Amino acid sequence: MGNKIYFGENLPILQQLPDSYVDLIYIDPPFNTGRRQSRTRIQTVRSEKGDRVGFQGKRYETVKLGMKGYQDIFDDYLAFLEPRLRQAHRVLKPHGSLYFHIDYREVHYCKVLLDQIFGRECFLNEIIWAYDYGGRTRKRWPPKHDNILWYAKDPVNYIFNYEEIKRIPYMAPGLVGKEKASKGKLPTDTWWHTIVGTNSKEKTGYPTQKPLGVLRRIIQASSSLGDTVLDFFAGSGTVGIACLELRRNFILIDNNLQALEVMARRFKDISEIEWIGYPLSGEGKS
Repeated sequence: MGNKIYFGENLPILQQLPDSYVDLIYIDPPFNTGRRQSRTRIQTVRSEKGDRVGFQGKRYETVKLGMKGYQDIFDDYLAFLEPRLRQAHRVLKPHGSLYFHIDYREVHYCKVLLDQIFGRECFLNEIIWAYDYGGRTRKRWPPKHDNILWYAKDPVNYIFNYEEIKRIPYMAPGLVGKEKASKGKLPTDTWWHTIVGTNSKEKTGYPTQKPLGVLRRIIQASSSLGDTVLDFFAGSGTVGIACLELRRNFILIDNNLQALEVMARRFKDISEIEWIGYPLSGEGKS
């Protein structure tokens, strides 16, 4: 099937895909936060008049390189999602899965919608991705997690590569003994994993970029070598990066030109990608 990146509105593109076409879908749709999502890209350079103080008291100046963002406001969020999720169900193969990434504001409503489309019996897990980074309100418990809903198209016939999931350290190794502690444990439905940090090598500057480790775990667990993974809210293209690492094919869709520009940079050395609808530029392909 090969790897494809589409620039365009996802619904008509999804409608053109055949039935039972992909093995796994991961989507990270806008969270309907009611505000603009943005991220400013900066660079620090040595300067005696700089606004920052670094190691050994050396001063640095902050240089603003640019800003990326998109509006995250929908008057009827579920009406926006429903036709896209129905298409997602249609294009999944019989053994396929959907991982739906959302946050606490909308997860309850989205689960009811997904139960209607997939069937309540097809709901397998609510994964809590927990992190401890960023600002903290003093008016309530600071929200430091996202929700990932996992649905199978067939609740008795789906891929779950239990033995291939990378083990993690025990939080209290002294309670399990040396042998178990050295082997590590399989993750539960609560995943402690940092966000993409400011100085991370993964950082692309795209708002709401998700860490490669989270996507790697999902794809490794719920697809097999040579399978095809679909992300129709592709953003910075991290699903594609994980698929290349794990030898899966991918289909990415996004209608934000800034997202495509980020993906063009991330995939600039990969020739085995078909770019559909993306205009020629110095960094991308058509």
